[in-house]
Amino acid sequence: MIEFIRGVVDHISIDSIVIDRNGIGFQIFTPNPFSYQKHIKKEVTVYTYQYVREDLLALYGFSSREEKTLFSKLLNVTGIGPKGALAILAYGDAKQVVEAIENEDEAFLVKFPGVGKKTARQIILDLKGKLVEFVSEPSSNMLANQVQTNQKHSNHSLMEAIDALKVLGYSEKEIAKIKPSLEGESLSTDQYVKKALKLLLK
Repeated sequence: MIEFIRGVVDHISIDSIVIDRNGIGFQIFTPNPFSYQKHIKKEVTVYTYQYVREDLLALYGFSSREEKTLFSKLLNVTGIGPKGALAILAYGDAKQVVEAIENEDEAFLVKFPGVGKKTARQIILDLKGKLVEFVSEPSSNMLANQVQTNQKHSNHSLMEAIDALKVLGYSEKEIAKIKPSLEGESLSTDQYVKKALKLLLK
């Protein structure tokens, strides 16, 4: 198992980043790749989860061990795969997700793409009471990679954000409802994604 990879952020796409480690490029799928924009061509540490299936070998990466742990716990829930777990973590507020589980708030959980009432109930049954470490203190590391800087080309950033939302599983109809609330602002792709997720989960 690869615990973490420390290297230079070489490339960012809508669903993954590429980390250059001694001339070898590791493709790592992350909840929000655009959170690494401020680290492009800089060295970072990404905590990784190696996912192995008969037809798939992939690396999933996170900004902290806590986020990685939550991802692995979500994977143990029947009906939740890597894509679904990433969509939940892309929301960016792990503490609020955990509180929804602890409070049995199915209405909050079903707002994530791919999570229906049955899966939401399963998440609660499997994880309630097992995530104490995430609510005992604020998990500032969970939010450490949010991008603060504005981008010059806001339209391009918005389109990238919309593509990222589609990758996470949101439909064009869902995106169309919140798009007017995003237009007219000058935000980075990461900030657009964060704001869109807040709107989609209202």
